[in-house]
Amino acid sequence: MTSLVPYLTVHDAAAAIAFYTAAFGAQENLQESERDETDGKIGFAALTIAGNPFYLSDEFHDYGAYAPATLGHSSCAVVLGVDDADAVYAAAVAAGATVDREPSDQGDEKRGWLVDPFGHRWAIHSPLS
Repeated sequence: MTSLVPYLTVHDAAAAIAFYTAAFGAQENLQESERDETDGKIGFAALTIAGNPFYLSDEFHDYGAYAPATLGHSSCAVVLGVDDADAVYAAAVAAGATVDREPSDQGDEKRGWLVDPFGHRWAIHSPLS
């Protein structure tokens, strides 16, 4: 079996989980997540958006895990296909994302770009009806 799962590093994983829950309806699998009770850092959080998995963690420089805030940029983007790009885009902006490019018709889909509060770029797209 082959799978591909994004693994995002952020500056504040607990806040990121709250954002992704509010913006995209993410759900965390608490049985898989690993939190350090002494300093509150999250070494691994397993989340899903509409059944699609992604992982995230706080920064751990000893392991090469740096957040976009530390690097000054993100080197990748996450593409999220949804039923209603306008609604999901608006929810993400209301939850704290920064507008990059408003959703617009692009061929056979509507697509918009935003940056989450943790520096990761997201393309939100849906098929045109």
